[in-house]
Amino acid sequence: MAQRKYLQAKLTQFLREDKIQLWKPPYTDENKEVGLALKDLANRYSDKLGCCENEVEKIIEEIRCKAIERGTGNENYRTTGIATIEVFLPSRLKKDKKNVLETRLHISGRDLRSKIADTFGFQENYIKIVINKKLLQLGKSLEEQGVTHNVKAMVLELKQSEEDVRKTSQEEEEKQNEAELKEKRIQRTKKGLEILAKRAEMVVDPETTPYLDIANQTGRSIRIPPSQKKALTLAMGYHEKGRAFLKRKEYGIALPCLLDADRYFCECGRELLDTVDNYAVLQLDIVWCYFRLEQLECLDDAEKKLSLAQKCLKNCYGENHQRLVNIKGNCGKEKVLFLRLYLLQGIRNYHSGNGEEAREYLNKARLLFKELHIDPSKVHSLMQLGFTPQEARLALRACDGNVDHAAIHISNRREELAQIRREEKEKRRRRLENISSLKGMGYSARAARQALHQAGGDLDGALKILLGNPHMWWLNDSAPDPNSRHRESPSQEGIDQLVYMGFDSAVAEAALKVFRGNVQLAAQTLAHHGGSLPPDLQLPEEDSSSTPSTSPSDSAGTSSASTDEDMDTEAVNEVLEDIPEHEEDYLDSTLEDEEIIIAEYLSYVENIQSATN
Repeated sequence: MAQRKYLQAKLTQFLREDKIQLWKPPYTDENKEVGLALKDLANRYSDKLGCCENEVEKIIEEIRCKAIERGTGNENYRTTGIATIEVFLPSRLKKDKKNVLETRLHISGRDLRSKIADTFGFQENYIKIVINKKLLQLGKSLEEQGVTHNVKAMVLELKQSEEDVRKTSQEEEEKQNEAELKEKRIQRTKKGLEILAKRAEMVVDPETTPYLDIANQTGRSIRIPPSQKKALTLAMGYHEKGRAFLKRKEYGIALPCLLDADRYFCECGRELLDTVDNYAVLQLDIVWCYFRLEQLECLDDAEKKLSLAQKCLKNCYGENHQRLVNIKGNCGKEKVLFLRLYLLQGIRNYHSGNGEEAREYLNKARLLFKELHIDPSKVHSLMQLGFTPQEARLALRACDGNVDHAAIHISNRREELAQIRREEKEKRRRRLENISSLKGMGYSARAARQALHQAGGDLDGALKILLGNPHMWWLNDSAPDPNSRHRESPSQEGIDQLVYMGFDSAVAEAALKVFRGNVQLAAQTLAHHGGSLPPDLQLPEEDSSSTPSTSPSDSAGTSSASTDEDMDTEAVNEVLEDIPEHEEDYLDSTLEDEEIIIAEYLSYVENIQSATN
C-alpha cells in the first residue's frame, strides 16, 4: 500500500513537471475514453522509475479518471450547487477506487452522517466523521462548519458493519455493546474533563477533591492567566486521554480526543504554546494517529503540523537542546520525540514521492533509534533495585545507558519530586487558609481567588485589591447578575453599628443595602473611600425599595443530586485513571513500533534506489 502511494505521488510529480493534462487529447478522446498516447507515456515513465509498465499504466489511468471525475464534479457544482465530498473509509473497507458522495451543503451534519452510513453500509450511530481536522457537528449545517466542494471526509468506525458481524447473533450483540461503550466513554471523558477544568479554576482541598494541576518541566506548578487556564487544562486533559487510547492502539477513539485537545490549545495564547512542549507532542500524536489509521492522505497539513512541532520543540528546548540541558542536566529522554518527528517526516515525504528526502529523515530516525535503544538486561537490573520499568527506561536514556548513574538519577529525582510535592502542598494549604480568611471578612470564594491571584498570593495585598475594587464583591460563586440583584432592607441594628463608627446614617443604610447587610464589608468599603460609597456601587432610585432576595443557592429539587454526584465521580475517576503518575510518561516508549516502521520504510526507499540504478 505504501509503495503504491509513493508511485502515485511520483507519477503525479512527473505529470506536473511535464505539464501533461491527462483529461485532454491525446490522452483522452471526445468520449472521455483513454487515448493511445497514454500507453507511450506509461512506457516512458516506467523506464524512468524502473517499474513494471503495466502497473505504471494502471496508476496513470486512475489519475486520468480522477481528473475527469473532478472536472465533471466541478462543472456540476457550478451549475447545480451539488458538492462532491471525497470519503475515506476505515482501512478494513478501503478499495483502490476513490469513494465520493454528492450532497448539497445546506444539509446538517446529521444528514451527512446518515448519507454516508446508508451509502457505505454503516450504522450511523456508530461512526464519527472528521472534516478539516474537526469532528463533524451533527446539529450544524455543512456550510456553517466550513465544508466546501471537493473536501475530504474521514470515517471513524466505532462498530463494524452489519454484514461483517452477522455471523452470529451473539457476536452482533457484543459488537453493538462495544460500540455503545466506546461512545459512552467519549462522553464521560468530556464530562470528567469539564469538571476537573472547573476545579482547576477553584482552590480545593487536594486531600479530598481530585483536581488537575499544570506544572513546568521540573514538576513545579506554574501560574497561568485565568483567561487561559481552563482552555489549557481541557487541552492537556484531552491530550492525556487521547494518549491513553493511543497506547491501547484504539486509534479511532484517540483521534477525537486529540482533535479536541488541538481545538482547546488554539484558545491559548501563542506565547504560551511556544514555551511548552505539550503542543509539539500533540501535533506528533495527531499525525501518528492518522498514519496508524492508514489515513495520512486525509491530513492535508501533515507537513505543516510536523514543521510546527519541530519549531515548537526548538523554541522550548533551545538550539541544540541547550535550554533543556540547563534545566534538566540532560536531553536523552526528549530525543524520543525527535525520533518520532524524523520518522513521520520520512513517511510523509515517501508518501509524497520525495524519495531522497524520505531516506534522509528515515536514516536520522534510525541513528536516533540506535542511540536510544535500551538493553533489556539493564532495565531488569534496575527493576531488581525496586525501580519501575518506566523509570528504568527514562533514566537509562538520560544517563547514556549507564546503570549505576541511572539508579542514582532515579533516586535523586524521586527525592526532588517528593520535596516539590511537599512545597506545592504547603503552598496550596496557605492559599486555602487565605481564601478562608477573606471569606470570613464577607468576600466570596471567587472574589478571594481572583484577588489573591492578582496579589501573587499575598493576603494583605489581596485585601487592598478588594477594598480598592469594591465591585469585586459581586464576584459571587454562583455568578449572579449584578444588574438584577435584589437588596434586603438593612436592619436598624446594622445601621446603628455603622453610625456608631462615625458614618452618616443615610450612607450607612445605602452601604448595607449594597452588601446585603454585611456590616464588616460595608464598614471596610466606607472607610477605604472616605466615608462614602464609590459611584459604581451607589443604588439607582428604583432600587431603594427592593423586595427581599432569595439565596442563589436555594433549590426546590434535590432528589437526583446524589445520582448526579455519583455520575460525576465516575466520570472524573475514569479521566484520572488515564492521567499518568509519572510526569515524563509522554517521553517513555519501548520504541518497538518505531523499530518495525523504520525498517519497513527504509526497505521501500532502498527498493527505489535499486530500481533506478
